[in-house]
Amino acid sequence: MLIRSRKASDVRASEVTDESLYLNRRQFLGAAGALGLAAAAGAATPALARAATGSGRRQAGTGARPDDPATPYEAIISYNNFYEFGTDKSDPSDPELNKGFRAKPWSVRVEGLVSKPATYALDDFLKPHKLEERIYRHRCVEGWSMVIPWLGFPMRDLISRVQPLGSAKYVEFTTLYDAEMFPGQRRSVLDWPYTEGLRLDEAMHPLTLFAVGIYGRMLLPQNGAPLRHVVPWKYGFKGCKSIVKIRFTESPPDTAWNKAAAHEYGFYSNVNPTVDHPRWSQAKERRIGEFLRRPTLMFNGYDEVASLYAGMDLRKNY
Repeated sequence: MLIRSRKASDVRASEVTDESLYLNRRQFLGAAGALGLAAAAGAATPALARAATGSGRRQAGTGARPDDPATPYEAIISYNNFYEFGTDKSDPSDPELNKGFRAKPWSVRVEGLVSKPATYALDDFLKPHKLEERIYRHRCVEGWSMVIPWLGFPMRDLISRVQPLGSAKYVEFTTLYDAEMFPGQRRSVLDWPYTEGLRLDEAMHPLTLFAVGIYGRMLLPQNGAPLRHVVPWKYGFKGCKSIVKIRFTESPPDTAWNKAAAHEYGFYSNVNPTVDHPRWSQAKERRIGEFLRRPTLMFNGYDEVASLYAGMDLRKNY
């Protein structure tokens, strides 16, 4: 399959966002910063505000294609899996369920096998990094998919900054555990707090992002505000949201879904249409906003990551 990669200067605004949203997002962010309209997600940090008003780089992800229009903003913010708020797709965006969420103050602890462990306030975490916009396809394990224009920076930039030790082979991510902000955590649906993990070379791949926004706007609570990671060739549950801790380890970390159902959710969880989930086929998917189902692509179409798994049995290492 041909996947085109283009320079930021080659990307038309209409291919990244809905045109009206694109033309109005600077005014929206300015108003949000001035009037506090983004209270649910916290005020824009200076680093995010700089990027959203044009000083950040805009770049289509390698997997962005002219025939992959972005999913409408309203769909992205209203159809979500985020069990911290509830198990229904509409729960994360329900104002009664996310009204307690606050993204300020927010800090991120980096620890484990690194030379420079630290606790960062969110703006200090973002400050050295140039934010860029990338369009990525996303595939949920349940069979639906979206195309999302993320605002963020490559995870490898942060990893290089904290200098992992030679013994570090994996990276673990942890979501905030606070049942006042996340009412879904009052139920034992998962072993809280939510944890996820990547192999270090996966985390270092240039497609892997830390994201702070979509469509040039700050992340809302239902999308993982104020910080999440994005790995577009893996099923959606591999994206840890509302991150408060990043830990470098020598062994594979336990992950929330692997602990909950190891026979259904493996550590790698790469998109693979030839390996069915025990309860449904993965061969096809339905793009949100479309009626017909389309064939699911190996690695979600991101063929450039295949070399990460050379020699591995991807049916066993699902």
